[in-house]
Amino acid sequence: MTRSRADFGFTIDAQDGAARTGVFGTPHGAVRTPCFMPVGTLATVKSLDPDELRGAGASMILANAYHLHLRPGEELVRAIGGLHRFMAWDGPILTDSGGFQVFSLAALRAVDEDGVEFRSHVDGSMRRFTPERVMQIERDLGGDIVMQFDHVIPGQSDAATARDASERSIRWLARCLAAFDAIEPPHGKPQALFPVVQGGIHEPLRFEAVKAIRNLREWCGYGIGGLSVGEAKPDMYRIIDAVNAALPAERPRYLMGVGFPEDLVEGVRRGVDLFDSVAPTRMGRNAAAFTAEGRINLRNAVHRTDDGPLDDECRCAACTRFSRSYIRHLFASDEMLGPRLLSLHNVHFLADLMRAARDAIAGRTFEAWSSHWLDRYHSRTDPDA
Repeated sequence: MTRSRADFGFTIDAQDGAARTGVFGTPHGAVRTPCFMPVGTLATVKSLDPDELRGAGASMILANAYHLHLRPGEELVRAIGGLHRFMAWDGPILTDSGGFQVFSLAALRAVDEDGVEFRSHVDGSMRRFTPERVMQIERDLGGDIVMQFDHVIPGQSDAATARDASERSIRWLARCLAAFDAIEPPHGKPQALFPVVQGGIHEPLRFEAVKAIRNLREWCGYGIGGLSVGEAKPDMYRIIDAVNAALPAERPRYLMGVGFPEDLVEGVRRGVDLFDSVAPTRMGRNAAAFTAEGRINLRNAVHRTDDGPLDDECRCAACTRFSRSYIRHLFASDEMLGPRLLSLHNVHFLADLMRAARDAIAGRTFEAWSSHWLDRYHSRTDPDA
C-alpha cells in the first residue's frame, strides 16, 4: 500500500443491502460514513463558526477552488499555511475543482480540449483553467481530498453531448493525475486525488467511464458527478444504482452536490458514502428549514404565533432555545440571527440524519428505518407551510 492509500484508508463496519457504514481516514482525522459535508465555498460555511459546525456534528467540509482562486487567491492561502490554518478548521477538507462553477458560466466561457477560458464573475478578468492549473490551485489550497477538473453538463443532456463531456473528463483526469503526482504537497500533509464519473443519465456511458477511470490507477475514492443538475429524480436514482454497482466496494463513493434530506436517504440506500451541498445553508438564509415531517418556510404567516420549536426532535440551539414565532420575526425584521439559526439547524439536521442512518445500518434495520423516515418526511399535506 502506498503512503497516500495508507493515509486515506476506508473500512466498512456494517452493511444492510447496498447501504454501508464505515470509517474513512484522512490526515486531519477520521470521517464516519455515510457523511454529509457542509459546503464552505469561500473558506467559510456561510454564517457559521467552525466550533458551531463541530457542535452540529460536521466532521468534513468542502471548499471550492474556483471561488478561492478568484479571491483571496490560492497563493495567499498557501503562504498563510493552507486552508486548515486559514479558516481555523482542523478537520478534513475536500476541495471541489470548480468544474461545475466554470461550466455554469455558459455565456462567459469557452471550452476547448486544453481547458476552459472564462470571465471572472468577480472583476470581469479573463482566466483559464486547465487540468494542470487546477491541480496546482488545489495543491496550494491544501485540502485533504482534491477533485479532478471535469466537464460538467446539464442533467438531461443527450447521449452525444454526455459522451463528449465524459470522454473529455477522462482525458483531463489523466492530465490531472500526471500534474498531481508532479507537485509536492506544500503543507507537509498528503493529499488524495479523486476522479469523477460522468456520463449524464446514460448508463452505458457511466459504465465506460468507470472502466476507463479504474484502468488509470487504483484510487482512494470516487466522485459521482453530473447529477442533481436538472435531471428527473428517478433518473438520478437509477444512475446512482448503476454507478455504485460498477465501482469497487472497498473505496468510498462521493455523490457530488446532493444535499436534500430525501436524496441523502435514497443515496445511502444505494451505497453512497459522502455527500455535499450548499442546500442547508442556502435554504436557511431563505427562511426554509428541514424538519422530520418535511420542509417548512418560516416566512409564512402560519408560524407568526407558533411558540413551538422548529422541530421538537432536534437538539440544535435553534430548536432548543427559540420558537418558530421568534425566528419568523427575525426574518420579517431582516435580522441576521434568523439566517444563522436556520443554517445551523439545517446542517445539524443533516448530520443527525446521517448519524441515524449509520445506526440503522449497524443494527441491520436500514430498509425499514429509511422507508418509515421517507414516508414521514413526505407526509406533509401543505409543503413549505
